[in-house]
Amino acid sequence: MDFRLTEEQRELQEAARRFAQEQLRPLAKHLDLTGEACPKEWIRKYADMGFLGINIPTEYGGMGLGNLEALIVLEELAKISSAVAFPVFESCVGPVRAIEHFGSKQLRDRVVPAVCRGDMIVAIAMSEPEAGSALTDLTSKVTERDGKLYLNGTKRWCSGGGHADGYVVYVRMSEEAGAKGIGAVFVEKGMKGLTFGANEQLMGFRGIPSSDIYFDEVEIPRENVIVGAGGFKKMMEAFDLERCGNATMSLAQASGALEEVTDYVQERKQFGRAIVEFQAVQIKLAEMKMKVEAARLLIHRAANNAQDGMPSLLESSVAKCFANEIAREVTGSAVQLMGGYGYSHEYGMERRLRDSWGWGIAGGAVDIQKINIASAMVGRRFDQRRS
Repeated sequence: MDFRLTEEQRELQEAARRFAQEQLRPLAKHLDLTGEACPKEWIRKYADMGFLGINIPTEYGGMGLGNLEALIVLEELAKISSAVAFPVFESCVGPVRAIEHFGSKQLRDRVVPAVCRGDMIVAIAMSEPEAGSALTDLTSKVTERDGKLYLNGTKRWCSGGGHADGYVVYVRMSEEAGAKGIGAVFVEKGMKGLTFGANEQLMGFRGIPSSDIYFDEVEIPRENVIVGAGGFKKMMEAFDLERCGNATMSLAQASGALEEVTDYVQERKQFGRAIVEFQAVQIKLAEMKMKVEAARLLIHRAANNAQDGMPSLLESSVAKCFANEIAREVTGSAVQLMGGYGYSHEYGMERRLRDSWGWGIAGGAVDIQKINIASAMVGRRFDQRRS
């Protein structure tokens, strides 16, 4: 068991780090101040670097590497900000992978290479007004009439809503209750009957547009059906990888905060000496370091054990839950260590704190991950609807 990165992985990490540190800081600040999404020209730069298809097979225009390599790159970009890393998150560990694994050949051939080229952004639409943590309560539905498929319903909290070019939408596709009736379809921007609500104004995640999505008799081509009724389990297997991506986005807020505050405490002077000379600061740095390293190990374990497949529910949930919690703690400690500078928009540390709270809600809240963990431990699911 070797916990060291290979030479090729280190080279990839360094390339991503150099690109992020040298080019993305002004963009991150701009996106946070304006709330605008990452511009298309930057997404194409990511594509030129190969960052939009790191773990996607070469036949679809990707680099053909593994999930671990994708997470390594994602962390380096997300250390700068969640917003600048989000296109890589969506393409490498998000809904595109569900299309690649389960979609029709026509859909795969049309969508996946376009994402790798930077020509298409794909988002996921899962939650609804009455179905968030209780996802199997969703009511958005595809029905068949006269040999055609029509989608009706509402989705909420869609990151990328109104901005993305296509949406992987979890929908009810039969009258069977619960997960047995749920599948997924691909809906493309511009389809008749597809509209969007206003952009959400969130505490964090600025630069990652979020809105409601409305489907009114949207006609779905049959090749756009990713999985039919009963395919919910397959989709959630793909979502286990997205949990690792979510965990990495959390980790990056913490690891980026730790790097910046380590430099800060060596430069900032009080009482005639650098504040790193005080034992209280040294202890806080050590605690932050332990949490960051532990989170990274849990994430890399989940990705490595899955090899090029999908991580397990247990390992991805453990990694996500732990990373979500320590990110809030580490970024909070960094803000405190930096004092007024940490609380100022100018220095960006408070943005990390705001985003850290968001990642512990998105993609399955922290408490839901703990239920997943307990379920995996005892080998059965718990019915939350029973008192």
